[in-house]
Amino acid sequence: MTFEVMFIFALVLAVFIAFIWEKYPPEVIALASSAILMVVGILDTGEFLSVFSSSAPMTIAMMFIISASLERTGVLQIISNILKRSAKGSYLRSILVIMFFSMISSAFMNNTPIVIMLTPVVISLAASINMAPSKLLIPLSFASIFGGTLTLVGTSTNILMSTVATEHGQPEIGMFEMTLPALFFVAVGFTYMMLVSRFLLPDRYSLANIVGSQPERKFIAEILIPADSDHIGKPVKDFSLPVQGARVIDMVRRNISVRRRMNDLKIKGGDRFILKTDASELLSLKEDGQVEFSSSLPQGFEPVTASESLLMEASINEKSRLLGRRLVDLGLARKYGVYVIAIHRNDENLNEDFESIKLKFGDTLLLEGPAEGIKRLLEDGNIINLTEPQDRPIRRSKAPIAFITIIGIMVLAAMKVLPIAGLAIIGATIVMVTRCVDPDEAFDAIDWRILFLIFGMLGLSLGMEKTGAAELLVNGVVGITDGIGPVGLLFTVYVLTSLLTEMISNNAVAVLIGPLVIALAEQLGLDPRPFIMAVMFAASASFATPIGYQTNTFVYGAGGYKFKDFLKIGIPLNIIFALLATAVIPLFFPF
Repeated sequence: MTFEVMFIFALVLAVFIAFIWEKYPPEVIALASSAILMVVGILDTGEFLSVFSSSAPMTIAMMFIISASLERTGVLQIISNILKRSAKGSYLRSILVIMFFSMISSAFMNNTPIVIMLTPVVISLAASINMAPSKLLIPLSFASIFGGTLTLVGTSTNILMSTVATEHGQPEIGMFEMTLPALFFVAVGFTYMMLVSRFLLPDRYSLANIVGSQPERKFIAEILIPADSDHIGKPVKDFSLPVQGARVIDMVRRNISVRRRMNDLKIKGGDRFILKTDASELLSLKEDGQVEFSSSLPQGFEPVTASESLLMEASINEKSRLLGRRLVDLGLARKYGVYVIAIHRNDENLNEDFESIKLKFGDTLLLEGPAEGIKRLLEDGNIINLTEPQDRPIRRSKAPIAFITIIGIMVLAAMKVLPIAGLAIIGATIVMVTRCVDPDEAFDAIDWRILFLIFGMLGLSLGMEKTGAAELLVNGVVGITDGIGPVGLLFTVYVLTSLLTEMISNNAVAVLIGPLVIALAEQLGLDPRPFIMAVMFAASASFATPIGYQTNTFVYGAGGYKFKDFLKIGIPLNIIFALLATAVIPLFFPF
């Protein structure tokens, strides 16, 4: 074994460990692996740049734009409205309707925005049938994964595997080539969820319920300590208000929040306190005469700065500018008058000393503040309201164009009029030119992190092939699996891909495992197609952890789940799908 091969194997191991460790985002890790290969001379710059000619990333980017047009023109909103009207009633009816619409939508567009948009609808439906949202949100996510396996454009992993296949001498995967076997997965998945979800899914309520209920008609008020106040010189911790139920939630000195250390300070003239109270209690503050107000209350009260306090749950979306930043650095109180009361992440609810925590995708925040401030925060697009669905201007007159475009892409791709990459570029151009979606919105809709994750992993895969590491690995697997036959090998490939997908990005797994199984099948004299399909299905079927798939990550926080909740319902489903794949795939794709 040469030094280069040993180095590649060590690098691949380091990449997998880094993915699981999550110290850096996966796209950074992937790009770093390619950068390292260039630094040590295994790849030259030209060889790495060749990965940018891969059709998969461009196709995926264009499909993000087309998905955005379906959302912007109200196609997805129509689905949401139908769901709201149809799903009321029994639990079984609700879960069936939710899963069906999630699955159908995900077959034609990216499933992450579908789950994000339907999550508030599902939470409100759960309340209407007096059930915890946690009984419905995992089924929503799983159904979107089922739907993604139905067509080539259902998930970026399918598009990527098609490109991997063609780059290794195999025919391009057809638009509906995987649909018939995928229907078996859908049928079994639906049956499983309908039978066991009521028993295996927990009753976990929202963060707002956990932290405490919100009293009616509370206000966020700002009071000023005047120069002659009796409060001056007293420790802040001894600051008492002449009313019952008022709560100090922030202290501002010289326009800087000192919330986290205010109990160690003494009150000075000009200090401002932000407190939560109701309108009648504010009158008591006014009569006390030791504080001042600066604006006016609603309903004709004397000068005061106050606004009605709302309590709202929100989640950090996958493209939020808040990702990776600390709460203490965001200035939400200064910009919007909004305060973070608690955070839900990774099985626990944090309601103190959390301002130094860096925010991640799927974190659920409990926010409190004035309606106007919360509205502005939502409009900035960095959070998603989980309390209720958000209305936005919908270009309904353009809906037929967006719908016909996606249907046209699928039909023409199935007829092999043009490669899917060319059709996707044409389709994305159509929806932008016809203003189904504005160009700014279109390019914002592209998840650049996924694209650069793919580029980085393609570079690593190229390094494995160039050094002979891939061939050596294939030979090793051939030796280990000798005698188990094609069916046993298919099962092994599915299980290995499935296990890796639960720990790291499904696209990363597809790029690494795809070329290896093609080479393995060819060396054994078998048709690579069933093994390509096994990798494609297994890389999408991530059920046992909340970190293997973005939709699972999102509902993880929104539903208040614990890690073990996914293990409990996901592991049996993974096992069932592995056995099902072994039985069904050879029926449609013989060895």
